[in-house]
Amino acid sequence: MNYLKEELRNALAAEYVLGTLRGKARLRYQKLMMESQTISETTWMWEQYLNGLGQTVPPVKPPQKVWELIEQKLGFVDAPAADDNVISLYRRRSKVWRTFSGLAAAAALVIAVLWGTSIPPEVIAPTHVAVVNDEEAKPLWLIEVSEQMLTVRSTDVLQARTDKDYELWMVPANGEAPISLGLLPEGGRWERGTPAILLQPDIAALAVSLEPPGGSPTGAPTEVLYISPLVSV
Repeated sequence: MNYLKEELRNALAAEYVLGTLRGKARLRYQKLMMESQTISETTWMWEQYLNGLGQTVPPVKPPQKVWELIEQKLGFVDAPAADDNVISLYRRRSKVWRTFSGLAAAAALVIAVLWGTSIPPEVIAPTHVAVVNDEEAKPLWLIEVSEQMLTVRSTDVLQARTDKDYELWMVPANGEAPISLGLLPEGGRWERGTPAILLQPDIAALAVSLEPPGGSPTGAPTEVLYISPLVSV
């Protein structure tokens, strides 16, 4: 198995970060991370991407019943009395349910983390992703590119500015001048049709610049702050 193949490397890294890569497969992957800098860097990229997405998902308070069951499992409170047949049936069903719900939860987690919402059938999954980090490697923007849509989400780490705007640029691999992809959101997210040029294979990276309000006055980046690779998924 060619672990350096880009599609396989990204799939394994995402599963590892999500925690759905388990058992011997997880141990093998941990060994690969120690042996390969490429795999380590891919894993780090997915950690930044998925952890950043987690910051955009609003917290949900679990029902009171969940806490009661946890307390019972930990022995802090007594479980409700039940006869042996009911307990036996409950344990059998509980075992089946844990197996099923574990698989379902893993699948749901992948979808929820990657998208943060349900996926309409007409939406095409992203083909490329990028994470724009600050100097402390904290994610500021999460970028997804599909054949139809360019989606950018800002994280809670980002400090909005009123005196400046942030602008996103595509950096061509052939050394030509960066191409503006528009102003970045400083809260929430925006979506727009994917520019055809962003679907080309010769992209070196994405860059973020700090600009006067309204964007670059010259058509070129004024002050480049961050550069991030655009990774195929």
